[in-house]
Amino acid sequence: MKMNDKTVLITGSTDGVGRYVASRLAAEGARVLIHGRDVARAKTLIDEIVKAGHAAPTFYQADLSSLSGTRELAAAIIRDHHRLDVFVSNAGIGSQNGGPQRQESMDGHELRFAVNYLSGFLLAHLLLPLLKTASPSRIVNVASLGQHPIDFDDVMITKGYSGSRAYAQSKLAQIMFTIDFAEEVKGIGITVNSLHPATYMNTTMVRAGGITPISTVEQGGAAILHLIEGDDVAGRSGLFFNGMNEARANPQAYDADARGRLRALSLKLVGLSSSK
Repeated sequence: MKMNDKTVLITGSTDGVGRYVASRLAAEGARVLIHGRDVARAKTLIDEIVKAGHAAPTFYQADLSSLSGTRELAAAIIRDHHRLDVFVSNAGIGSQNGGPQRQESMDGHELRFAVNYLSGFLLAHLLLPLLKTASPSRIVNVASLGQHPIDFDDVMITKGYSGSRAYAQSKLAQIMFTIDFAEEVKGIGITVNSLHPATYMNTTMVRAGGITPISTVEQGGAAILHLIEGDDVAGRSGLFFNGMNEARANPQAYDADARGRLRALSLKLVGLSSSK
């Protein structure tokens, strides 16, 4: 996919791998929509892109730990743009951000499940009309090799909580949604894929977890860019990649009953009807 004049939304793109991908796509002539919570970080990124001679990206400030904030972001995108060629669901928090204790979102959901999974789930549904208009278009969900099966009796992990389990559950939920949504939009020119970009990249999230980085954002960014613009994945959907290579996720991802339970729960939590 040639990115010149394509409109691309990347959540969580004022820092880390999302920032790198935004810069690369701006250099390729894309109309880049960046998202984050920090206005100063966004301004620094915009200034760098403009200084390099490329069109300034548009910044959308939103807190994705809030479903109302997520809806406001979608409404702003729909207000400002009539099409969306690529949606990269990249925003997320790690296993230790904010401390090791269990935390909840503004809506009372386990925080990692809310930010890493539910916000992208809701945005994909709300932005679907713009993605349809831009067909062939792509959704890329930035997940992880760290995956933990969902306990449907305690999805919000009120018992036996750990940050690593919460993070890994949210990432498996993203992959399950990828497979499920790929089926839902099959035949209308939208592909949906997920990936583990690279292991322990040199990002704020990784450092906040007290982990020594072993990969670069450039390595992870290259894997994300592959799913955004690679010709070899055009028309291929519902897949999980480890870096550049197609891989298998946790077995629960391929359990249709589990995906159906997750879909029903997620639609209820975000306030969408099953027919939407």
